[in-house]
Formats: sequence, C-alpha cells, structure tokens
Amino acid sequence: MKLETKENLKQKNKFVPRETKELKIKILFMRIVEREILSEEEKEVLRELWNEEYPARLNCKNMQDFELYLNGLSNTKHYLLFDALDKIKGWAFTFLREDENWFAIILNHQIQGKGNGMLLMNELKNNNISLNGWVVDHQNEIKQNATHYKSPMPFYIKNGFTILTEIRIENEKMSGVKINWKR
Repeated sequence: MKLETKENLKQKNKFVPRETKELKIKILFMRIVEREILSEEEKEVLRELWNEEYPARLNCKNMQDFELYLNGLSNTKHYLLFDALDKIKGWAFTFLREDENWFAIILNHQIQGKGNGMLLMNELKNNNISLNGWVVDHQNEIKQNATHYKSPMPFYIKNGFTILTEIRIENEKMSGVKINWKR
C-alpha cells in the first residue's frame, strides 16, 4: 500500500489538513484603585514609571527626590491603574495648588493608545469639577532611554481640555503650557 504524502495529496487536489496555530486572545482587564497614601513599594514602581515615561530632565534620581516632590503636594489623591496581573501600568494623581485642582497622569508606553489614558482621565473627571495641568507642547524633549518624548497635547484636546497658551512654565525641569478642563 502506498502512503500518500502531503505533496502527493496537494498535487491530486485532495484535502490536506492544514497546520493550525492556536490563537490566544489576551484581554487585559484594567482596574483603578484610589489611594491617599502610597506604600513604599508603590512609590518605587511609580518613580520608575515616572522616570521611564516623562522627559529625562523631570527624572527623580532617587527615592528621596521623589518623596520630596510628593510631600510638597497637598490634598493628594492617587489613582493607580493595575493590569490583570496586578502590576501598576499607569498612575494619575490630583492635588491642590494655589486653590486650584491640578493633576498629572503617566502611562506605561506599552499601554498607550489603547483607551487606558482615557479610562484614568474619566476617573479624574468624575471626581473633580475642574482640572489643571502643565503639558509639554513641543517635540524637543528626550526620555531617559534616549527616545523622543511625544507631547500628549492631542490626547488632552480630545478629552476636552482648553489650552491656555498665555500661561507657560519655563524652567530647568520643564517647558510647557497650562491646560484646563471644567465640567
């Protein structure tokens, strides 16, 4: 009896079972946890996220620098974005500065552009009637990994923020413009 090979079956136009690859669909469920006080472990993860995603000149070189920054804020609320594996992938926080509600938001670059920033932003909007922030409005900043820092301005415009072009910050740490959102 002659054993048919795949090639012989193909030539005879007979059915050849195809090799299939198993498709794995991975859906990451993100959850937001609100905190007023961060654990030491969370602070270290957030400092690393800060340093990886923000322009290099904003880096907090050590935990002491990071703590100094955090301790200088008042009425702070933290919103931690956890993935399905309980890893922090994003962070937003609000604080009071000169009688205004301010915020900052940072996402791991691997989850940007997938609706996660909007998820965090909507949480901030649900808990505030007004938000202010500083935003880099140019493409001249470099991250610590030597890649360009992409201005998030289109994200804020898409999320209903007003750009206050007449109010800028220009110092050794940052060059940017003030943005504002009101309910």
